[in-house]
Amino acid sequence: MTKRVIIATKNRGKAKEFQHMFAPYGYEVQTLLDLPHIEDVEETGETFEENAVLKAETVAKELNALVIADDSGLAIDALDGRPGVYSARYAGLEKSDEANMEKVLSELQGVDEADRTARFHCVLAIAGPDMETKTVTGLCEGVILTEKRGTNGFGYDPIFYVPSLQKSMAELTDDEKSQISHRGHALKKLGKLISELV
Repeated sequence: MTKRVIIATKNRGKAKEFQHMFAPYGYEVQTLLDLPHIEDVEETGETFEENAVLKAETVAKELNALVIADDSGLAIDALDGRPGVYSARYAGLEKSDEANMEKVLSELQGVDEADRTARFHCVLAIAGPDMETKTVTGLCEGVILTEKRGTNGFGYDPIFYVPSLQKSMAELTDDEKSQISHRGHALKKLGKLISELV
């Protein structure tokens, strides 16, 4: 029997990253794109953790299955931690990566490089029948560029510069990104958890 894990997302970029990371564990990854009858869970939490738990528990209950949900976003120091939990819809409800990046770049106009520090934040929650929901957190520190660089990735990747690699997140290969990204760090912690849970 194939081991199946459901990732509570309709984001193709995230789905691809999870497939890449779960392959070594022998899991078949399904997302909400494969289960169109599942409604989107409204993210009413005020923190990444609250939203991740809400999504994982809601979908796990509906499908009676092991479900992993992530809530992630960008926190910029000069903007008092914004866009934060509103990262996906920062420029409006229609979720446009381009519009979100333009809004951040315009809000940071004239801000010195030294003050453009930021981090990607990811919380993964794993929930399922007869188990206590667990969460893990991953961070990736960086600096917001003044213009977009690179064509890989999604979301804010083209304007997020990783000083240790001297590249934007969108200039990294999938392997490089999974080594250093916030989701990569959280998944490494989740990998340890999964071996205990399954």
